[in-house]
Amino acid sequence: MSSLDLAPQSAASQTEYVLTVVCADGPGIVHAVTGAIVEVGGNITESRQFESGATHRFYLRLQVVTSASAEELEAALAPVVRRFALEHRIDVVGRPVRTLVLGSTAKHCVNDLLFQVDGKNLPIEIPLILANHPVLAPLAEFYGVPFEHLPTKGEGAKAAFEDRVREAVAEHDIELVVLARYMQILSPALCAELAGRCINIHHSFLPGFKGANPYRQAHARGVKQIGATAHFVTSDLDEGPIIEQDVTRVDHTRSPQELMTIGQDAEVRTLRQAVAWFAQSRVLLDGTRTVIFR
Repeated sequence: MSSLDLAPQSAASQTEYVLTVVCADGPGIVHAVTGAIVEVGGNITESRQFESGATHRFYLRLQVVTSASAEELEAALAPVVRRFALEHRIDVVGRPVRTLVLGSTAKHCVNDLLFQVDGKNLPIEIPLILANHPVLAPLAEFYGVPFEHLPTKGEGAKAAFEDRVREAVAEHDIELVVLARYMQILSPALCAELAGRCINIHHSFLPGFKGANPYRQAHARGVKQIGATAHFVTSDLDEGPIIEQDVTRVDHTRSPQELMTIGQDAEVRTLRQAVAWFAQSRVLLDGTRTVIFR
């Protein structure tokens, strides 16, 4: 064998994949999966695993560098998939996830997502922003992202908006829908259609301070912490599996406007992190909660 035969393959001829696996827990799963990866000459560059004591489910996330194609990796895994009844997914590391953004009038979350995508700091692409108010149009135009405004007030308007969401999901091959302070409740039917691929962000005061001016309500009650929660959308309002949360301590010296500023900053950071983890295949569902492989 010549020295050329022993030389490592060039990085240009290799691809890094991310493989996620969910199945009933049991012995031999990791051994079988990694054995299949070895068959295609794969090298594991990152590995995370978790067994849920509550559901007895096993969760695995691997990043694999190999010269094999995704189809060849899939073929090598096929016997393992059958043996352990694996739910699995293979994707290319860093591939931008096609994301539909829904908005209303608040700009901070939409602006941050667009800014992060523009700076190539977030592995998503946004082919469309759909909102029930025209306020976000200039922001979308600045970043060169198509924008559509459809009102949700009036008879049949909300149903028409949701139908447009469905059309956009099919038209743009959408993989993730982000409610970037979209201040409307999705119907149970649409929640079911988008299950596991729709993320919402809201302030930390639910369910205590609902409705208008939650930060003024919080100020009146003397809250001591401000935060935000990003979660998957379900038909149970604001009770879907939590992906990420953030919190900042505050005190009596803060005005309602200062509380709002702190809260919006928390919302931006929390939503950005949740979207990034989703796009990187780091979020797996475990019943009513999530497994996050950071």
